[in-house]
Amino acid sequence: MKLTELLNPEAINPELKAASKNDVLVELTDALLRVEPGLNRDEVVDVLKERERLGSTGIGDGVAIPHGKLKHLDKLLLSFGRSRSGVDFDSMDGQPARLFFLLVAPEDSVGVHLKTLARISKLLKNAEVRQSLIDAEDAGAIYDIIARQEEQL
Repeated sequence: MKLTELLNPEAINPELKAASKNDVLVELTDALLRVEPGLNRDEVVDVLKERERLGSTGIGDGVAIPHGKLKHLDKLLLSFGRSRSGVDFDSMDGQPARLFFLLVAPEDSVGVHLKTLARISKLLKNAEVRQSLIDAEDAGAIYDIIARQEEQL
């Protein structure tokens, strides 16, 4: 499944204001709520915080992929956020995270959930892609970059 099939451009926040990991989780959840207003904000944030307690989803190179599973969900949901200043996300390399994909999945979706996480990781492994996302003008440009790069995956 392509990321562009999951990511609605309205769920992209190109200017995260967050200064902490928890604030990032809230802002990314709010971006998701713009396209999935039926979600319970507190439930999503709690699931994400619980996952972070198991170990940071900050994978390094300025990237974090917070994710979690919800019982009542029937499809994968994705949002994206960018912090120009960076946020300490307890990343493996100790560097602040600037690019965030938030993935929320149904509780029973092991395979597609892991494949989507792998697809995000592969997309953001490329330093030029990361830099172009950081430099992108707005949410539309971010979406276009993701769509173009995904064609090459």
